[in-house]
Amino acid sequence: MCQFQLYETKTRYYLVGTNESKQRYRVLQIHRTNPTELVVIEDDVLYTEQEMTRLLKMIEDGNLSVGGLQLSPMRIYGIVGFVRFTQGWYMIFITKRRRVAILGGHYIYHIDETRLVPINPGETAATKIKIDKNSDEARYVATFQNIDLAKNFYFSYTYDITNSLQNNMTQPPLTTTNKNDDTPGLLHNDMFVWNHYLLSSGFKNLNSRSGWILPLIYGFIDQAKISVFGRSIVVTLIARRSRYFAGARFLKRGVNDKGFVANDVETEQIVADMATTSFHSTDYLYGNPRYTSYVQHRGSIPLIWSQDTTNMSPKPPIELNVVDPFFSAAALHFENLFQRYGTPCIVLNLIKQKEKTKRESILGKEFEEAISYLNQFLPEDKKIKYIAWDMSRAFKSHDQDVIGYLEKIAEETMDATGFFHSGIQSDKIKLRQSRQHGVLRTNCIDCLDRTNAAQFLMGKCALGHQLYALGVIASPKIDFDSDAVNIFTEMYHDHGDTIALQYGGSHLVNTMETYRKINQWTSHPRDMIESIRRFYANAFSDADKQDAINLFLGNFVTRDGQPMLWELSSDYHLHNQHPLEKAERREYDKIDDNQDLDLFKIPKQFQVPAYNPDASDLYQGYWVEYYNHEHYTSLDSLFTFNMNGTLKYRPVKISAHSKEIRE
Repeated sequence: MCQFQLYETKTRYYLVGTNESKQRYRVLQIHRTNPTELVVIEDDVLYTEQEMTRLLKMIEDGNLSVGGLQLSPMRIYGIVGFVRFTQGWYMIFITKRRRVAILGGHYIYHIDETRLVPINPGETAATKIKIDKNSDEARYVATFQNIDLAKNFYFSYTYDITNSLQNNMTQPPLTTTNKNDDTPGLLHNDMFVWNHYLLSSGFKNLNSRSGWILPLIYGFIDQAKISVFGRSIVVTLIARRSRYFAGARFLKRGVNDKGFVANDVETEQIVADMATTSFHSTDYLYGNPRYTSYVQHRGSIPLIWSQDTTNMSPKPPIELNVVDPFFSAAALHFENLFQRYGTPCIVLNLIKQKEKTKRESILGKEFEEAISYLNQFLPEDKKIKYIAWDMSRAFKSHDQDVIGYLEKIAEETMDATGFFHSGIQSDKIKLRQSRQHGVLRTNCIDCLDRTNAAQFLMGKCALGHQLYALGVIASPKIDFDSDAVNIFTEMYHDHGDTIALQYGGSHLVNTMETYRKINQWTSHPRDMIESIRRFYANAFSDADKQDAINLFLGNFVTRDGQPMLWELSSDYHLHNQHPLEKAERREYDKIDDNQDLDLFKIPKQFQVPAYNPDASDLYQGYWVEYYNHEHYTSLDSLFTFNMNGTLKYRPVKISAHSKEIRE
């Protein structure tokens, strides 16, 4: 469902949802009688337009004595979720959206506007929320709204943006033969569903296919089209931020006791040849060989460490808060990486190694010791590869080539992990599918400036291999000073700026121009200004940002008799419920070296089945949204000549030379 109308009576809200073709309707009923209890009832019946009209007429006739049935004038494009503070419940609706990307005929949208609607009796959806401005409720509402849903929140009705393209195209599809059995199909990745808590308040089963569940990711999405010898190549960049241990720069550092790190971001670049749009080929589901993707990861150093936020220094001293001789939190973190990406796991640590006053080097030594400890329990071919390189020192030195060294690491990583190239997973067919196994995990102290530069060079290397695999270029090597790389550089720069604003409060301080030593005279003043902005944000606004994140994600839930959110001296207990001092050592020593560990539960690889008539229902969903033969469709909408995720904020990068895309 992608379009909704809200009706209200004195005791109920009725949310009516329909699909793009407006052929099927469903009803969600929200009770308004009890302000402390949320009652949401999903009607499982699918209605036609005539049946829905009759149902609404019956509801109106039954409520004539108490005011009848009123239609809200606002347009609704999705449910963000439900939330309660100290008084009644609220619904959060998406009221404006904007297309920012298209993948395989699936539109991806950016949220441009949302609305908070009270469920309490006596208040209507059309009126503004009336709360005593000095009350705790008003303060909670203001704190909650500090999370600006109109910035960097994305969703799709028909494409699962919480999972990578490889996961989406290699899982067994839901067909008429298995949709009623116990096979759940591919589930949303809860790690990246930022409205998980808000949805769970109203819907008990978030894995259901009811159509009401609309997962939102928080991060960055950008898309650009490149014309290469008349061929339309679309490059899409998707960054997904983890909702676990999320927060602002100095307030969320390192790892918590569950193995989740601060500033955990999965970055995926998808390169596709748009000769045909669909993910499917004529004979096989998900058999179109024109889609490629590569995934990399950034995240804080997985140790228990922090920096004193009361210290007004731009670079507060680093403290290791908990000494865990068995590195339990780091073990959980890498176990999660293995489950998500498989092996090998390559760690690129870019922090400083030699300092007059030890700061970053304290973590470097401990991190290396942690990986050495964990590696002794892993099979030889599964060991974590650790690369420590002082990028700041190399940049200031005249005898080290920063770009060349990182490009060398990128090539070695590409050889080790490979990348995803769609196709058919069958020994009998020449067209084979290749998959990415393993991941490059990059970090510096903040996982911002140095990390973004290293990730760009890894992405540039992957871009060359992706274009080569698609038959666009004759060699996987691409030059820096080319139009394609210039566009790609700008995309990664916007990606880095967005992540830096979300975590650090400012744009990137050091960009690729800095590390390539281009325009140094003009970039230095800019770098200074961004450093000041970051310091100001960390000192004065991050505490409010952290409160808003904790409230939005459900880390803090208001309950009677407990302190208010702003009365907490620390939010440590919200993210760490089982202190590591009490953790018992894992029985790693009982595992034989030749035996696979639980640490390496690599997701089972599924064979993509051949197309069959029973699976034809897969074609009938999103095509109605993308291509509806019964309605007028503009070419600008269908072919997205200038599709760009950040079009609203800056000029268009490039327009396609050719406006013809063959279907």
